[in-house]
Amino acid sequence: MSLRINDVAPNFTAKTTQGTINFHQWIGDSWAVLFSHPKDFTPVCTTELGYMARIEPEFKKRNVKIIGLSVDPVENHDRWAKDIEETQGHAPNYPMIGDTDLAVSKLYNMLPAEESGTSEGRTAATNATVRSVFVIGPDKKIKLMLTYPMTTGRNFDEILRVIDSIQLTHEHKVATPVNWKQGEDVIIVTSVNDDDAKKLFPQGWQAPRPYLRIVKNPKS
Repeated sequence: MSLRINDVAPNFTAKTTQGTINFHQWIGDSWAVLFSHPKDFTPVCTTELGYMARIEPEFKKRNVKIIGLSVDPVENHDRWAKDIEETQGHAPNYPMIGDTDLAVSKLYNMLPAEESGTSEGRTAATNATVRSVFVIGPDKKIKLMLTYPMTTGRNFDEILRVIDSIQLTHEHKVATPVNWKQGEDVIIVTSVNDDDAKKLFPQGWQAPRPYLRIVKNPKS
């Protein structure tokens, strides 16, 4: 079964570098980012894991937990972490899932459900589709899904931007326009009619079109 935004993120139990977790219990009342990797000791992923370690405090400010995944064993992750720290300047302090039986990768449609075998003998090329990012809310529903090619490093500043937007919508019934950044003007969501909007935004709004109602960022 394919996954869509607003589907409940499939739950699972897995070994990680910080012990065995139940995914939904691990998320708790937080938000979460699950980002996956086709294999340990790969160059692009090494830079990504190091950068995520560096900006992890920004996620914590937003009540977001980070968890990585690679199909290789947890023991390999521990050795890889040393390389990451030495080459990128920061070691991952967040858990890394060892998906050796490919169960989580299949559960999240990153590998076909009928894929056989384990991580043993597999290459980065055979796991090329295990290069996804999932943002999951405290309600355990998927808020964002992105899949990247192996040769393109992911933009985790963009993931932070999206989380800012999603959380703003969750709190204030506003949407964010193209290339929006925190502090900039926002748009009243279409599900809020004008009468309700007057109560929520008594300062008023600009409306170049009836469906395009622009207001100041409630957090600015």
